[in-house]
Amino acid sequence: MAKRKLAHRFIELSGYAALRVNRGAYHQDGLYSIHNHDFMRDPAFARAYQRGVVAAGDDYGWHWRVHVGLWAARAASHLAGDFVECGVNKGFLSSAIMELLDWDTHGRTFYLMDTFSGLDERYVSAAERARGVLGRNKGDFYTRSVEAVEANFSEWKNVRIVVGTIPETLPQVESQRIAFLHIDMNCAPPEVAALDYFWDRLSPGAFVVLDDYAYKNFELQKAAMDELAERRNVAILSLPTGQGLLIKPA
Repeated sequence: MAKRKLAHRFIELSGYAALRVNRGAYHQDGLYSIHNHDFMRDPAFARAYQRGVVAAGDDYGWHWRVHVGLWAARAASHLAGDFVECGVNKGFLSSAIMELLDWDTHGRTFYLMDTFSGLDERYVSAAERARGVLGRNKGDFYTRSVEAVEANFSEWKNVRIVVGTIPETLPQVESQRIAFLHIDMNCAPPEVAALDYFWDRLSPGAFVVLDDYAYKNFELQKAAMDELAERRNVAILSLPTGQGLLIKPA
């Protein structure tokens, strides 16, 4: 009887402990974790994240995803090369990165590439069309104002906004060395084209962040990137945030 009471007490205490942990759990953007996420209380992170919110005009609850992007960007800032973002939209992550790094002190260019008008139907695969990818063009998630994007980034000098569709605009990136590449175009053909085009320009150790690689309902993008990675004899790290992380071999 005593052992049974002790076991019940242990279960009770364990449940209480779990409840206390869960109260402090991270639960956003499809990710639930009871693990440490005190990066959210870091003042530098908070400032950078808030700058991203200002750019987007909304808080999407992307803290851990942005944390990954900022970590990769900070590491890349110690490598030779410029930064490139393919799929900028309103500029959430890139604004956060430039805020964190005090961008104009680095003497490098951040290329921001996007249609700034949603998905280009010409570069959406038939399989993606069947899944309703083009439905994302409806509503106000995608910016329709290049002027608003330019105004957002006007506080930084070392920025080049490239307007148009990838892969057509890829030659406008003049840099021969790239240290950081963020890809977030929500459909496979332009994403594969971008990584394939920039691959030889990536500095040894360069960081590539794939925003939707492991995200639910983006399996077609993952399959396309896995095929490219196999051709390049590299592996993509699948992250619980839904992102993928690739580091160019030295």
